Amino acid sequence: MVDKNLPKALTPMNELLSLFSSKGFSAEEMVALVGAHTIGFSHCKEFANRIFNFSKTSEFDPAYSPVFAQGLRKLCANYTKSPAMSAFNDVYTPGKFDNMYYKNLQNGLGLLSSDQAMVTDNRTKPFVDRFAANETAFFDMFARSMEKLSVYKVKENNDGDVRRRCDQFNTLQV
Repeated sequence: MVDKNLPKALTPMNELLSLFSSKGFSAEEMVALVGAHTIGFSHCKEFANRIFNFSKTSEFDPAYSPVFAQGLRKLCANYTKSPAMSAFNDVYTPGKFDNMYYKNLQNGLGLLSSDQAMVTDNRTKPFVDRFAANETAFFDMFARSMEKLSVYKVKENNDGDVRRRCDQFNTLQV
């Protein structure tokens, strides 16, 4: 099933690396593919644990920039009543495919814990740093990694279903 092959916002780095490795992807390729988060958004429920009652000593995850955390707390204050509440994954250039996402990670602006963990893990940090400093390196690795992903276990004919929304199965026609 697809669901077990898609990482979650809270997936620990060891599991992320293991999941991607089991599909034949390196840590560098994983970091490049996650760079797709430079566009799009995440629902507040995916990171609420980081901004509300994080621990006994901190209301929010100290990995966040304090100003960013306060902004997210305001934005997502009513997320349980409004599940569609969301925030851009890249707060500075949300509609542009660029390397700002990696710079954001370096500055405590990684929305999802699985994303922010890439900048603190020694196995992934060098790639975050390289992609933050060199947009062309990110673009090149992203393109190669996407090409590799595009041919991974391709289903043909009626064996698969192209989703209209990435987070939902299509309604089956009987």
